[in-house]
Formats: sequence, structure tokens, C-alpha cells
Amino acid sequence: QVQLMESGGGSVQAGGSLRLNCTASGYGYGKNCMGWFRQVPGKEREGVAAIYRSGSFIRTYYGDSVKGRFAISQASDKNAPSLQMNSLTPEDTAMYYCAARRSCSSGPDLLEIGGYNYWGQGTQVTVSS
Repeated sequence: QVQLMESGGGSVQAGGSLRLNCTASGYGYGKNCMGWFRQVPGKEREGVAAIYRSGSFIRTYYGDSVKGRFAISQASDKNAPSLQMNSLTPEDTAMYYCAARRSCSSGPDLLEIGGYNYWGQGTQVTVSS
């Protein structure tokens, strides 16, 4: 059974940085598709960043609102990604979730919620002005 757990959330002032980490148990190391999503109350969950990895082949995808500020990465000895968030704004305040797919191919549709089979419990990020 795949289990995901996020960590690294917290409170930060606008312009600051946070790094979120995801740990996965029961999930493959060789090929995987994982993503970071966020949600605020009353709004739909949105894709923030996603990563496709098959061996040394890696592709990353970002939502328009975070391009140039956030970076998703996954160390070669890890089976789950981190999310480096820089230049944070109050609009980035949300619950952030790590998610994984059982099967996938590379492409920007990895930013879409559909197709993700496993979700973490989320970690709260709060950015104050």
C-alpha cells in the first residue's frame, strides 16, 4: 500500500521561502509520476508542479502561477519529490498535497488532478504580507 506524507509547511512572510518534502512508502523508485497540488477552502485543488521520472529521464511541469518561483526536484536515491518555493506571496497560502500515480507518461497533464491514485494528508503553508 502506497502512503505519502508531506512535511516542511509553515508560516513565512511574503518574499520568503519554504521547502516541502514528500516521503513515500510502497512506491516505486525506477519510474514514477508525482505532483504537488494545493487547495484553499472553497476552491478547487490545483496543480502546482509535477515530475516524471524514468531512470535518468526527468521532466518537470509547473502551473502558470508558480513558474520561475517554485522548483520540483527528486534526488536519484529518493522516490518522492521536494518542492522549493521562493518569492512566496499571500496568494500561495494553501494546503499543499503530494500525490502519486500508479501509471503515467510524461506530459503537462501531470498537473491535472485526474489520474492520481495516492494522496498525502497535506501540509499547510501560510504566507503573510
